[in-house]
Amino acid sequence: MMQRELSDAELLALDLDLFSTDCERPELCEGDAGHTSNRSTESCCTGQGTAEVTCSANEQSSNQQNVSEQESDPLCEGSSTKRRKWDARIPLERFGRKYLSVTDLSRQAWCEQQVVYGMELPHIQQLRDEVPVVKAGSCLHLARELEVQDVVPINVESREDNWAVKMLNLLSMIQFLQAGELVRELPVFGELEGIFVVGVVDELCYNSKGELELRELKTRGQRTYPSAAQKRSHHLQVSIYKLLFEAMIKGQLNKDTITHHLHLRTEQPLGSEILVHAQKVGFTINTFGDLLDLMLLNLTYADIPSVDTMKIEYCYQADASVIGTEVVSFEEEWVKSELKHYSSFWKGQREATGVDIEEAWKCRSCDFADICEWRQSKAEEATQKNRANQCK
Repeated sequence: MMQRELSDAELLALDLDLFSTDCERPELCEGDAGHTSNRSTESCCTGQGTAEVTCSANEQSSNQQNVSEQESDPLCEGSSTKRRKWDARIPLERFGRKYLSVTDLSRQAWCEQQVVYGMELPHIQQLRDEVPVVKAGSCLHLARELEVQDVVPINVESREDNWAVKMLNLLSMIQFLQAGELVRELPVFGELEGIFVVGVVDELCYNSKGELELRELKTRGQRTYPSAAQKRSHHLQVSIYKLLFEAMIKGQLNKDTITHHLHLRTEQPLGSEILVHAQKVGFTINTFGDLLDLMLLNLTYADIPSVDTMKIEYCYQADASVIGTEVVSFEEEWVKSELKHYSSFWKGQREATGVDIEEAWKCRSCDFADICEWRQSKAEEATQKNRANQCK
């Protein structure tokens, strides 16, 4: 007896657990920006230890203001479809974002609508960060970082201080890379498609041929390789790291771009602990502008090669054993096309989109499946299409 094929509407209406296997579920991301969803470290190899941000009252107040901005546009209550309130601002402004993380962009490759819900309902993401599997991934990243560097707590008194820590870490790592040594948790940042993007590279090192390798660690809850959809997101992530890093060492990052996007004051005196740490690692500075000029000068004249190879190492969280390593080819045309598409959402040039009907299995692991307007609209479209076909 032949079985009838399911329509699109019936597929979307199915219990999600019925058509998804464990290996197709996305791993819970440890976060970008140093994989520090649960800690506020900015890591570097300085010889004096790594700098870790400890927020002062002023900086905490600034952070709290950003959170309140992101929570100012909740989903409307009292509506079965949870329709959003209309807002004329572009997404970057609506969510109070001065910049994006590389993870923001790579997560769009998985499901853009999920990224939006995560920002509209940040408390859900905070709960997700407490999931044991996420913490396990963060611990593995931290363990590897501590293999090559220590952590030094630094109290920051302003946004300029916070970025000063990143830049001091970067300056220290430049010296190590020029000496042919390995570095981990290297900050990268710059402008892509008119948007400032920030990330942290897991590891840069030289192979036996003297080539510079960019390595990314991905932890897995199962002892399996990720699905093709997950790999696509991972490939985009490391490719963006390569773009940002190479733009920095080629002197393409400029002072105005940084201060404009991040709203930082070059004349701002740096905090006392920042100045002490800078002196310990060999830099004499007074203001944020001094450090910014020093960083850009060092990047411009750094004797560091471009990235020759990109590798992603998949590791099993339960025992830290290696599942396998994948070499990623850099496809510049594809990466730039993806960046143009995803950035167009943040600039308000198009609406957010969800997954295609063929990838509806992704919804199984999504915290927002029950309220997802995209999924509901696709189900309605499929139902209407089937009805129209039946009437023919």
